[in-house]
Amino acid sequence: KLTYYTPEYQTKDTDILALFRVTPQPGVPPEESGAAVAAESSTGTWTTVWTDGLTSLDRYKGRCYRIERVVGEKDQYIAYVPYPLYLFEEGSVTNMFTSIVGNVFG
Repeated sequence: KLTYYTPEYQTKDTDILALFRVTPQPGVPPEESGAAVAAESSTGTWTTVWTDGLTSLDRYKGRCYRIERVVGEKDQYIAYVPYPLYLFEEGSVTNMFTSIVGNVFG
């Protein structure tokens, strides 16, 4: 089973680090919300697909490793999500933004 919340993760010099402001649904822990963002913006999907076993998803996935409460805001958090550089097509800023921004906000 994949997990996208890994507080023990140590970032690497080659990671692309993105921070997301998340507001969890009532009853949902902030770590789960951060993990959902990491999954949706990298290798995860909302359903099981047959290709899950074909790729080393643990190598390519984004992961939420840190959650901080937004000071002065109720139920808002900053999720720290590093992505391995090799998840993205070399030299393609469009690919990177589509994956990180498009999948989460689109």
